[in-house]
Amino acid sequence: MNKIALGAWAWGNDGTFGNNFSSEDLKPIFDTAMKNGLNLWDSAYVYGMGKSEKVLGSFLKTVKRDTFEISAKFTPQCASMFQGNPVESMFNKSAELLGVDSIDYYWIHNPTDAPKWVKELIPLAKSGKIGKIGLSNHNLAEIKEAQEILASEGLKISAIQNHFSILNRSSETSGILDYCKKNNITFFSYMVLEQGALSGKYDTKHPFPENSDRGKTYNPILDKLETLNSGLKEIADKYNVGVAQIPVAWAIAKGTLPIVGVTKVHHVEDIIKALRVRLTDNEIEKIENLAKTLNINIIRYWEKKMK
Repeated sequence: MNKIALGAWAWGNDGTFGNNFSSEDLKPIFDTAMKNGLNLWDSAYVYGMGKSEKVLGSFLKTVKRDTFEISAKFTPQCASMFQGNPVESMFNKSAELLGVDSIDYYWIHNPTDAPKWVKELIPLAKSGKIGKIGLSNHNLAEIKEAQEILASEGLKISAIQNHFSILNRSSETSGILDYCKKNNITFFSYMVLEQGALSGKYDTKHPFPENSDRGKTYNPILDKLETLNSGLKEIADKYNVGVAQIPVAWAIAKGTLPIVGVTKVHHVEDIIKALRVRLTDNEIEKIENLAKTLNINIIRYWEKKMK
């Protein structure tokens, strides 16, 4: 079973990360990941309006279908772009771009107009084209509501995907993690590195690009992030790894499956290192207590605090 997923959000070149990535830049990343058994890829049509899926799909066509898993999403805000049943139409478009007939994990990207889209998903799920049904950015009440709807049709939620990091543990404090464990639901944690803010790469002397969404979010709190990253470095040095490996190892230790964005070959190599780190209970407690003292609120514009 996969312990980690590779995120292709930045591959959509939608400005979130302040960079442009070409197929030539990204192919070595894909090859390195697949060579090392990292074969669960997470994308969405909304990431560059098909650009991420198109690039990823061009790489997937070079390997056999049974050597990888795909995670893709229906984004409610894009529904008006598709005719007929928007869920089915967006699924078909993603499948076309990715070059696959079925998608292993298919998500309702956020709870806008919930539970309407869960109901619309049912015929597609029954067709066998979806391996596992997932919900992203949903709170516990919305998850339970969707679970009841699917259960009435002999279906179930198999995965939840929420923003979960050392700085945002609301999916834990709200009871979502416990609910997932009790109901055999895999919890995918995204933004475990806070888009690089917990990588040790950025500080007050080395800020994020000002014109990026990351820069607007994290640059004002770089002084606090320096303190947290310093604490992470102490633990990282013990394991002879980089700062970025510790938040990933932490997310795995919390029983989640992290999605880590990859835009450079060394990101894949870092993930491999993170998989070897086994944090102690004391180290986990130290990390979480340090984060609490900093009192940082990084709930992003597309999400809400889980409760």
